[in-house]
Amino acid sequence: MAGSSGGTGPGGMKKARIEIIPLIDVIFFLLATFVLFTLSLNKTGGLAVPLPSANTSEPRDPGTSVTLTIRQDGTLGWDKEPITLDQFLIRLAAYKQTQDDPRVLINGDENALFTQVRYVVDEVRKAGISKVLIETRIRAK
Repeated sequence: MAGSSGGTGPGGMKKARIEIIPLIDVIFFLLATFVLFTLSLNKTGGLAVPLPSANTSEPRDPGTSVTLTIRQDGTLGWDKEPITLDQFLIRLAAYKQTQDDPRVLINGDENALFTQVRYVVDEVRKAGISKVLIETRIRAK
């Protein structure tokens, strides 16, 4: 038996090995988790449009608010769903009836016409909703 170590180190114990494959799996899992987490930080409740910039932007608190999107071509969106003007008026009235403290976030394209935004704000106020906020992005200094 003398001279045959059979993969054992001094004292008859097996040598410790670091398995690299499970370590790579864990690292990729952590990377994917952090990527998904950071993507969720910039959520918007509406359709994707280029927002206007402002110096006085504040972080949004969506809570129980609804996001109305106004695109450059004048089409509307309710949260992430494109809607017609008739659907907009029906949903607005229903939203006012179901919420104790209704709030509307306007997610308007920076190139949308002001008359389109004015129309939406007018209809929201006619429905009896006084809390209307406009989503912006922070202006680069």
